[in-house]
Amino acid sequence: MPLDSTNHKGLFKKYADISIIEGVRNQDDRILNWLYDNYLQSVKTYVLQNSGSSDDVSDVFQDSIIVLFRQITEGNFNLTTDLKGYFFGIARNVWSAQLRKNQKTTKLEIDIPDEEYPDGINDPVLEKVVSRAFEKLKPDQRLVLSLYSDNLSYEEIAEKMGLKNETYARRKKYLCKEALMEIVKEDPEYQEYLRFLK
Repeated sequence: MPLDSTNHKGLFKKYADISIIEGVRNQDDRILNWLYDNYLQSVKTYVLQNSGSSDDVSDVFQDSIIVLFRQITEGNFNLTTDLKGYFFGIARNVWSAQLRKNQKTTKLEIDIPDEEYPDGINDPVLEKVVSRAFEKLKPDQRLVLSLYSDNLSYEEIAEKMGLKNETYARRKKYLCKEALMEIVKEDPEYQEYLRFLK
């Protein structure tokens, strides 16, 4: 069945790079919306594959638009490739800078103590709560924690997950455990369990 061209024409419309550059320079809403429709997906894929979240995708995309706008309007703009590739390069740099900033605030070499999250949970209530929380995690988060509980090294986890190195794998595991504990803490049964312990 053919797509209704009146509803989807913005998505399939093509603009020459020079038109897009002029549109960004003039802050033309049509061009900015077109950029969002056509450039966001590659940025999203890259950020999510490199330890980012959906919120990070939005921030990186907006920051990249700002960088592109500044470069175009401040006269240091030199396009040596197609604009989409150029924009993706900006987004990669923006996300790398963000990761470096995060590394300064979170020492990646230091892992969280595992006593905080006992692997051998003997309490059936806790076991049920953690198991339920685990199912609510994203598939990649579940995979990282499963690999970790199978005693794979960070190097092996990085290889299996397609991460840059073991430092990224360590951070990813840390973030996944944090996400798991956030879900556990919000579980009404866990809240009841804590009250009972008091």
